[in-house]
Amino acid sequence: MSGLTLETPLPALRIQRTTRTLRPGPLLAMTFLLLVIVAALVPQGFAYSDPLAIVPREAFHPPSWAHWFGTDQSGRDIFSRVIYGTRQSLFIGLAATAIAMGIAIVLGLLGGLGGARVDRSVGWLLEVLFAFPSLILALLFVAIFGSGIGPLIVATGLGSAPGYARMVRGQVLAVRNAGYIEAARALGHPPLRIILRQLLPNAMRPLIVTLTMGVGQAIVWASALSFLGLGARPPAPEWGTMLSMGRDFIANAWWLTFFPGLFIVLTTLSTTVTGRYLQQRLEGRLS
Repeated sequence: MSGLTLETPLPALRIQRTTRTLRPGPLLAMTFLLLVIVAALVPQGFAYSDPLAIVPREAFHPPSWAHWFGTDQSGRDIFSRVIYGTRQSLFIGLAATAIAMGIAIVLGLLGGLGGARVDRSVGWLLEVLFAFPSLILALLFVAIFGSGIGPLIVATGLGSAPGYARMVRGQVLAVRNAGYIEAARALGHPPLRIILRQLLPNAMRPLIVTLTMGVGQAIVWASALSFLGLGARPPAPEWGTMLSMGRDFIANAWWLTFFPGLFIVLTTLSTTVTGRYLQQRLEGRLS
């Protein structure tokens, strides 16, 4: 009887159970992502110098205790630039994914609910977009509208949108005749309310995992465009721009490109591992 009075609260039991079932890989990935998010929110809490401060006499210093990741051609501290770069790179990834999903929801709903003719038109449009590599679409947009953070975000989002649109359309087709949708119609709920309250949330739930991995993919594509000189303008502390600025010195100053590239890889890998873990958890819960 005394054991009943000392029971662990249910939320605590759930946390303990989740912690025990969390493997080292997902745990490390989530921890790294948490650090990246915190660094993006409060970079001054991690960086120890101004990322834009030019100190010519300290140019091309290799990694040391004074400069953990070394310095670039202008004497700027690379560690501080990488830390401050998390804000721009993460913002670009999140904003581009949001734009891609916004376009995908519109096209997916049109294809899934608009009737056979509209569905064929949406399907044809998606096939045309899929005929071009996503990065080519992004390059075309930047070439037309110019470089910079804004065009970079929109271009990356447009390149990702066709894949998301196809998934949204498939999910809408799968749930549009579900019992709860039919019940809402029978109760006389207006179509817009059914879409916003019932159809869209249930259709989007399985895509949350894909969006998690999509943020990492968007960061890679944005970094690729910045590497080509089509993204953030130097000397902005953005990972892709740092790669572009350091490529001319890669033979003699490897650290200029190594550390920004390392953070791109680790962030992308962490989002992928986290997304896969969430997918397994969701599939296990549904089964």
